[in-house]
Amino acid sequence: MSKLLNISEASSIAIHSLALIANSDVYLNAHQLSEQLGFSRNHLAKILQMLVRYDYLESVRGPKGGFRLKSDPENISLLEIYELIEGHLDETKCAHNRENCPFEECVYGGIRQELTNRFSEYFRTKKLSDITTKK
Repeated sequence: MSKLLNISEASSIAIHSLALIANSDVYLNAHQLSEQLGFSRNHLAKILQMLVRYDYLESVRGPKGGFRLKSDPENISLLEIYELIEGHLDETKCAHNRENCPFEECVYGGIRQELTNRFSEYFRTKKLSDITTKK
């Protein structure tokens, strides 16, 4: 089934993992995160190491080890995480980056730009601290 908005698995892993870790009082390891989130442990571990490399997480080895946030979750937006994985969000008006379009009006009627703006605004204002887990 096709989806209008397609967030990559890597971005989804990063956002969901950081949100779970932000809500935890103890270190969480890749196995625990994988079980809770349902992502491949190998892919999840790769993304977690990337988040360590970019200074979002600290990693502790050992039986009680795992991952913990290095920053206050109130200071980390979903857009920041998304762009870390995907690169800068393209907010240009033309889906094809063309200056000379043969049409008077966009064939998409501006809906692409509207959705991109809404996505960007939501991800820019939504912080990890705004996401809570089930009790």
